[in-house]
Amino acid sequence: MTEDTGSGAVPELVGMVHLPALPGTPGFDGDRATLRERAVADAEALVAGGMDAVLVENFGDVPFHPGEVPRHVVASMTALVGAVRRAVDVPVGVNVLRSDGPAAIAVAAATGGRFVRVNVHTGARVTDQGVVEGRAHETLRLRDRLDATDVRVLADVDVKHSAPLADRPLAEVARETVERGGADGLVVSGPATGTGADRDRLERVAAVAHETGVPLVVGSGTTPETVAELLEVADSAIVGTALKAGSEVTAPVDRERVERLVAAARDG
Repeated sequence: MTEDTGSGAVPELVGMVHLPALPGTPGFDGDRATLRERAVADAEALVAGGMDAVLVENFGDVPFHPGEVPRHVVASMTALVGAVRRAVDVPVGVNVLRSDGPAAIAVAAATGGRFVRVNVHTGARVTDQGVVEGRAHETLRLRDRLDATDVRVLADVDVKHSAPLADRPLAEVARETVERGGADGLVVSGPATGTGADRDRLERVAAVAHETGVPLVVGSGTTPETVAELLEVADSAIVGTALKAGSEVTAPVDRERVERLVAAARDG
C-alpha cells in the first residue's frame, strides 16, 4: 500500500526513526542540531531504501512519562517531525511515548503527519511506568477540534513492555479498540522491542480487523526473513531494529538493510 487516500489504508512498510533523548530528558547530550541531523538522516535512509513511510518516536526519552508529556516534549517532537516532513516525500507518522495520543495528534496536525501510533488507546496496562490508561476520548476529540480527521490513529492491542490488568479475550479487546475507541487501525507486537509477534495472536486480531474494516499492522520484530509471511496476514509492518546497523535499536539506519527487507517484502 502507498499513501493513505482517506479509505483507511496505511502504508505497507513503515520505517522507524528512533529519536535519541530529547531536551529535558536525562539522556540528552545538549546538542539539538545533531538530534535534527540524525532524525533527517535516518528518515532519508529509510526512504532511499524503499520504505513507504516513516514513524518518528521519542525512543530515547527514558524513563517515559506514564501519561501526558510536558510541553517541551511536544515542542521538540514538532520541530523534529517537521524537519523529517520537509526532508522526505512519504507519509510521516508520530508516536509520543509512553502513550500520549493527544500529543501525537497535536504534533501530526501541526506538521502534516498522516498517522499516529498510540500504545494504550483504550483500557489500561501495567507497565514500567505504572498503570497506563487509554485516553481515546481525549485523542479523538482533539483530532476533531484541530480539524485533523485525516490523521489515522493506529492503536496497539496488548502492547509490548506491558501486561493486562484483567484477563480478557484478545479479540474482545481488539474489537472494543475499534468500535468503542474509534481506532483506525490495530497494531500487534511481540512482548518487547525487536521481538516478533506471535502468529496465532496476529491471526486472531486479523480476523477482528477484517470484520471491522480496519488495517492490521505488525508492530515489532519484522525481519527480511519474516516480512513476506507476516504481510500475508497483516496489511502493514512497522520496522525498526532490523533496519539498524548491527540490529542495534539505537544505531543509525543502515540503507542496505532497508533494501534487503524491502526486496524480501516485494519478492514475497
